[in-house]
Amino acid sequence: MLASLRSAALVGVEALPVQVEVDVSFGLPGFTMVGLPDVAVRESRDRVRAAIRNSGFEFPPHRITVNLAPADVPKAGSSYDLPIALALLATQGTLAHRAVEDTFVLGELSLDGVINAIRGVLPVAIAARRAGIRRLLLPPANASEASVVDGLEVCVVRSLTEAVAAINDPAQAVRVSAAPAPAARTPVPDGDLADVRGQLLPRRALEVAAAGAHNLLFIGPPGAGKTILARRFGGILPPLTFDEALECTAIHSVAGLLAPGAGLLASRPFRAPHHTASNVALVGGGAIPRPGEISLAHRGVLFLDELPEFDRRVLEALRQPLEEGRVTIARAARTVSFPAGFTLIAAMNPCPCGFLGDERRTCRCTPVQISRYGGRLSGPLRDRIDLIVEVPAVPPDQIADGAAGEASAPVRSRVSTARARQAARSADAGSWLNAELRGEALRRICAPDPSGRRLLRSATERLRLSARSYCKVLKVARTIADLAGASRVEADHVAEALQYRARE
Repeated sequence: MLASLRSAALVGVEALPVQVEVDVSFGLPGFTMVGLPDVAVRESRDRVRAAIRNSGFEFPPHRITVNLAPADVPKAGSSYDLPIALALLATQGTLAHRAVEDTFVLGELSLDGVINAIRGVLPVAIAARRAGIRRLLLPPANASEASVVDGLEVCVVRSLTEAVAAINDPAQAVRVSAAPAPAARTPVPDGDLADVRGQLLPRRALEVAAAGAHNLLFIGPPGAGKTILARRFGGILPPLTFDEALECTAIHSVAGLLAPGAGLLASRPFRAPHHTASNVALVGGGAIPRPGEISLAHRGVLFLDELPEFDRRVLEALRQPLEEGRVTIARAARTVSFPAGFTLIAAMNPCPCGFLGDERRTCRCTPVQISRYGGRLSGPLRDRIDLIVEVPAVPPDQIADGAAGEASAPVRSRVSTARARQAARSADAGSWLNAELRGEALRRICAPDPSGRRLLRSATERLRLSARSYCKVLKVARTIADLAGASRVEADHVAEALQYRARE
């Protein structure tokens, strides 16, 4: 007796169709599973056996073989519990399994037959639509996530008994309507830019970074406002587009970070790992690669506070993602590529004690200590940061009586306008944001006028800028021109862009 159902396997942030085949034959009782299952999948034999019995069905006392095809793709997680149980019941004649040939089945079984939520449903829904699958059968907690994909019939089942009834009589299936698009934006929990007193240059750098998706490093003494500025960065970013929300939600779904019943993410991710984070935690990895913090920050912000305190190998692992917007993780069993198009906002002190250059407090660090501290951030990594800005200590009178700064709303409006100008150029540039411009598009779009070209040539010689730094100055100047509504990059825009690299 043989029966099969369709499910899916996660490979990175993508999903591949999987055929779940169950064969029941006469012989000594046993339960064999093949098709590269991991520990969680192999343990499903016990969950399936208990769930079938506790749901009032008969578990066959025969030799059972389960094959998860294709056999060369590793299978992980508990989402195969429900399709294995249903295929097993189909071999006993309990289930009209031919009714689910156009259905993907997913779900984790409890011992009493209740179906629990799983991770990675959104990539599975996208893969189902791509494969021409008409229907998904899954737990209620994952329904909102799956229903954002058009063209799919999402049916929810709460228990194994309900799943059998929904397949044998499709009229009993509980269908979920399409979820609405995410709200334009959600409240920013970390406050408003109006809370920041003074700091005009860092505030301006924050606006430029947001407008062009440029990486930004704040350097200043403790208490100068580096962290408060960085945590308000999300409040001046434009809302996620539908496609961006789909990308971000898929990554968080694979990582198992979506709340039960959640649909698309409504605001850009903001990830702030502690400086003790490991290489795998930041970049991703594991025996079965999972996304790390840089992928969870895709289309959003990765904030690294106390940057030199991170392990040197962890920081150096950021080079490829900062350059390419993706991270490739190679393991013996497979190679997986995760999206990592984040904006890096980092903060650090100028020296170990933090008071180098502070007019009110004395630095007690030796030149060797200062040099060693700054050397924790390598030249190649520093070269990949677009804006490097000093954040001076705020005078006491500004702290107590200073006027409130400009609020986030008008800054966000200017940022959105600047990004709209970049989007209008994307049709013939091949890139959407200024920070992503490459090759011919970079030379054509960011070309300065004659006076700006002369200024940039002189500054390149005097500051000894690398070729990468030269290109980054051009990109930042183009963003400054977009904020000013200028069609051409002028000398004033180049001059402002150069001051963000003067620290070199």
